[in-house]
Amino acid sequence: MTFTKLVPSLFYKDINTGLRTFIDCLEFTLGHDERDSANPFCVVNKDGLSIMLFQNEEYAEKEHPELRLVTGNIDEVYEKVAAKYPELLHPNLSEVTARPWGAKEFAMLDGQIGIRVQQWP
Repeated sequence: MTFTKLVPSLFYKDINTGLRTFIDCLEFTLGHDERDSANPFCVVNKDGLSIMLFQNEEYAEKEHPELRLVTGNIDEVYEKVAAKYPELLHPNLSEVTARPWGAKEFAMLDGQIGIRVQQWP
């Protein structure tokens, strides 16, 4: 059995919140756009990753997932986020921090989902 990709689905009250986080802040690209449909959704892509963003108030009320994005250049990612979108930095982990398990991490929160950016030694 072989899998080639995991594509999470994230639900937002307003899909533009997710697009701001992933496209504007984290520099994903818009791979598919159905914002004008009865059930708005988009697919965002970056470096072989894909995430489906849905606008669905009912599910957004129920789900507040946390994702981890692993990088080999956490300091560069942090500098870009902190310079342009400091309001997205999570107050509990707003700086790159060495964690007890060996990874360096910082966290983001866009009001709907949490994102930990992580680099392993």
